[in-house]
Amino acid sequence: MIKPEHLLLEHRAALSNCRACPHMKGPVVSGSPILSPILMIGQAPGDKEGIYGKPFAWTAGKTLFKWFQRIGLDEASFRQRIYMAAVCRCFPGKNPKGGDRVPNLAEIDNCARWLHTEIELLKPALILPVGKLAISQLMPVKKLNDVIGKLHEVTYHGHTTEAIPLPHPSGASTWHRTEPGIRLLDLALTEVQNHPAWQQVCTHR
Repeated sequence: MIKPEHLLLEHRAALSNCRACPHMKGPVVSGSPILSPILMIGQAPGDKEGIYGKPFAWTAGKTLFKWFQRIGLDEASFRQRIYMAAVCRCFPGKNPKGGDRVPNLAEIDNCARWLHTEIELLKPALILPVGKLAISQLMPVKKLNDVIGKLHEVTYHGHTTEAIPLPHPSGASTWHRTEPGIRLLDLALTEVQNHPAWQQVCTHR
């Protein structure tokens, strides 16, 4: 029987060679190929992530990892212990009206198969969707206020588990820096900190 870690490495090799979306700009960006009980799902890499070869490598990442450091994991430990994925793995390009382009439905569907495989391999006990696009893959979301700060039971790609949504840490967003976002983010981080999967990765050495 092939070990899960070998299957994960085979998956990552195939993922790195994906060229399914002609308007996406490579390279493919993903976190460390670690068999973790926690799966974090972002939206898509920005223009700097491909250069550095890792998710959340620029300014939004600095904010994100400050959040996680508050509840027990610094950036290096987080990257080593938690599987970091995204709705789409390549940079979508810039929006002519400003900011990064939001991936379209076909691009999201193309990348969903990679997430499906990761769900099968990891069977995560906890999913952390970051930002509205990622959250919307797991549950209906009209407003962040309705879903952040709570623990949700979800079924995603056939796997029933728990999810704690987080806002996107973008500097362009004021949601996590104003009320009620500040309070709801604190509640969400407390939910993460108290979750058995988070405690498991925090005590792992």
